[in-house]
Amino acid sequence: MPAGRPGRHVAADAGAGGGAGAKADVDADAELRRRVGALVRDVVGFPQPDVTFKDITPVLADGAAFADAVAWLAAPFEGRTDTVAAIEARGFILGSPVAYALGTGLVPVRKLGKLPAATMAEAYMLEYGEATLEMHLDAVKPGDRVLIVDDVIATGGTLVATASVLRRAGADVVGVAALLELLALGGRQRLGGLDLHVLLSV
Repeated sequence: MPAGRPGRHVAADAGAGGGAGAKADVDADAELRRRVGALVRDVVGFPQPDVTFKDITPVLADGAAFADAVAWLAAPFEGRTDTVAAIEARGFILGSPVAYALGTGLVPVRKLGKLPAATMAEAYMLEYGEATLEMHLDAVKPGDRVLIVDDVIATGGTLVATASVLRRAGADVVGVAALLELLALGGRQRLGGLDLHVLLSV
């Protein structure tokens, strides 16, 4: 983590110590997953009667857990990321501190019509129709190494669209960092070839 940036190292460096350091990493990751998992709240019947919503706001409200989760999301991408692309809307909540921890800028990827300057757009399919994401034309430069951050990997549609628009701009998408992955929705299968770094899979 760059000097002067807040946050916590939640896993020890294996370094030359080999096995002992690697075990410390695994133990630290497991403990963080336990802590964060205990804070994620199930809300039955939201936003529709047949849906159980995974609410991350208790994680955000716990300063230590939030700081450690941000540090964990950022750690694998230190030194190999030029900017962070955060997806509207909850991706902004995690993407901003991850960008700060990495010492990079932040690119907001927004819904159609929400950005003020000239944009490039990418359409993607929803269950009942189509949606569009936009990014400013000057948000990234060819060759920029970009980390995509979102709160949840669900069906993967918004992540696929975001990766596509970034690549069209000439960026190198180095990975995706997310707090949660909803395994039943199969988003991972649509993200082949991307380096996925997910704290909790449920």
